Amino acid sequence: MKNITGKNPTRKIKSSLIFTLLIFLLFSCLYAGKIQCVWTGVEKIIAVGDIHGDYSNFLKILKGVGLIDEALHWSGGKTHFVQTGDIMDRGPDARKVFDLLIKLEKDAEKAGGKVHVLLGNHEEMNITGISFDYPGYVTVEQFVSFLPGSYKKKEEKEFQEQSGKENLSGSHSDLSSNNSLRAKWENLLKTDLSARKEYIIFFNKNYGKWLLKHNAVIKINDVIFVHGGISKKFSKWKLEDINEQLRIELSFLRRAAINSSPSKITFTPQIVYKSEGPLWYRGLATMNEAIFEAEVDKTLTNLGAKYMVIAHTPRMGSPVMAEEYLRRFHGKVWIIDTGISEFYGGFLSALIIKNGEFSLWAVGHER
Repeated sequence: MKNITGKNPTRKIKSSLIFTLLIFLLFSCLYAGKIQCVWTGVEKIIAVGDIHGDYSNFLKILKGVGLIDEALHWSGGKTHFVQTGDIMDRGPDARKVFDLLIKLEKDAEKAGGKVHVLLGNHEEMNITGISFDYPGYVTVEQFVSFLPGSYKKKEEKEFQEQSGKENLSGSHSDLSSNNSLRAKWENLLKTDLSARKEYIIFFNKNYGKWLLKHNAVIKINDVIFVHGGISKKFSKWKLEDINEQLRIELSFLRRAAINSSPSKITFTPQIVYKSEGPLWYRGLATMNEAIFEAEVDKTLTNLGAKYMVIAHTPRMGSPVMAEEYLRRFHGKVWIIDTGISEFYGGFLSALIIKNGEFSLWAVGHER
């Protein structure tokens, strides 16, 4: 039967597939071989788990382990610092944490050290714009902090005119002391799609782009660091391939989130949102140690590593934090999400690996 449009639908499908492939190849050429994910010969590593917007507690940890001084300058020398993702959501101050890490990256490099910021599932959800689908993830403070200055001024001006208040300044623009203004922003957060769009665009242009220059999984010496964990399936991949594929997928979805109209090109992600993917996997934190130790051994062998440090699944089983609550599979796996954010109770901790020896720094457990 003749196509009434005069166009060949098969050719159209092929053109779409070719275009999608070209986009993937473009991103591959852009990032491939440029972003290191393996380091050796590192004497000291300090790793910190999920921050979830708690800037204050994050500072206490960094000062407590000697990575920054009172002026927030890098004081860690040649130490490699790893933050394993989930900087965002549930708390108020993700932007402050990002800004500090961006600064410390540069400072540490000059001192011969290194700051490794890994991607977590909450960074993924903010890059792709789906965090709003989960009530309570994006707090009103985080929402306002990632809105453009011009947009905030416009909305606050409207608020002043409607409420008859004078110009907002100082504490009057502070959401913690101005309940009426806070209610306005909360309403926009919950109901205004255009306000959410402003957030997505600003975040992605100013921070999402920076995040995509980072990895999901790295190896330092004989230790793998990753947010959720590496499943048996992904242990067969090269680390470079995991990071590259995730970067390609997130780059594509980031662009779709920024654009006003959704992309006509679709694809099936191999890593993004996948329960067995490195940002979401919980098996290493939950599966039976006696039954699955051989599988964990195989996973580590595939990765060419002896240990894995993960976060994502909070470990808060004791009023006094101790190393045994973080170790699994005879110390081959360490879980460092201890609920640092006040949202979870604020259990401050960091994992220190010095000359291959693992130890815990925690409030009430300092060494």
